[in-house]
Amino acid sequence: MANESFIGWMTQIQQTMETALTRFLPSADTLPQRLHQAMRYATLQGGKRVRPLLAFAAGELSGASAENLARVAAAVEMIHAYSLVHDDLPCMDDDVLRRGKPTCHVEFDEATALLVGDALQTLAFELIATPMEGVSPASQLAMCQLLARASGHGGMAGGQAIDLASVGQTLNLPELEFMHMLKTGALIRAAVLLGAMAGQPLNAKQTEQLDIFAKRIGLAFQVVDDVLDCEADTATLGKTAGKDAANDKPTYVSLMGLAEAKQFARELREQAFAALEDFGPAADRLKQLADYIVARSF
Repeated sequence: MANESFIGWMTQIQQTMETALTRFLPSADTLPQRLHQAMRYATLQGGKRVRPLLAFAAGELSGASAENLARVAAAVEMIHAYSLVHDDLPCMDDDVLRRGKPTCHVEFDEATALLVGDALQTLAFELIATPMEGVSPASQLAMCQLLARASGHGGMAGGQAIDLASVGQTLNLPELEFMHMLKTGALIRAAVLLGAMAGQPLNAKQTEQLDIFAKRIGLAFQVVDDVLDCEADTATLGKTAGKDAANDKPTYVSLMGLAEAKQFARELREQAFAALEDFGPAADRLKQLADYIVARSF
């Protein structure tokens, strides 16, 4: 169970992100108004902001400034929001509910939703390419490269392609893990590493250990999502429950069973904890987030 200190910190970061996203997104009354309204609709007032929370927590390891972290976290969240808008389109998952409200293409239209995704993606890279205090140009170039890889064919987009091709198929555990390392895990990993990169550079060993943490917790996030799709209702999820089973998609629950999937998530959490051991108390927020991610369902 999350303690009061963690809940207070999480609430503060969520509020900080809402303010930052409101600031970074185009004003709703700026031309083209419909596009900008839809961008704000898809991004603001929704979601738990898990990726920004991870970025801010990782930033505590490197002493990153609040402004740098807000910019990096907003960039990651915009990539995430764009992916949700596109995933919900009729040509993809064809869903009508996201974060407890009509999906972007339902509220506006398909063409606008497509442009929203395009515009959020490019705005994310504009944010992360803007000079950051205390971060060298070479580091920022590496940050842009990291986000691009996590978002593109070798990350989120590639994972979604595998997901679409896997409907009705039976995947083994390594195949399922590979798909989710790309589809979900890559952007979570990017959030963690980018948060750390927004401050003073970590050494090679620290970066490697943080990367292990990010990969484990990114996979745990997807395992728990699969559990939630089976156990939670639509009102709780804010999106259509049981969608994976209805669409005959391979999941950790369909492959391993419910109890085994829950145990796998716990094991991934322990592996994530072990990777942070050398960081000491500076990694407490990351550990609390790992607990929070896994405890969303059980």
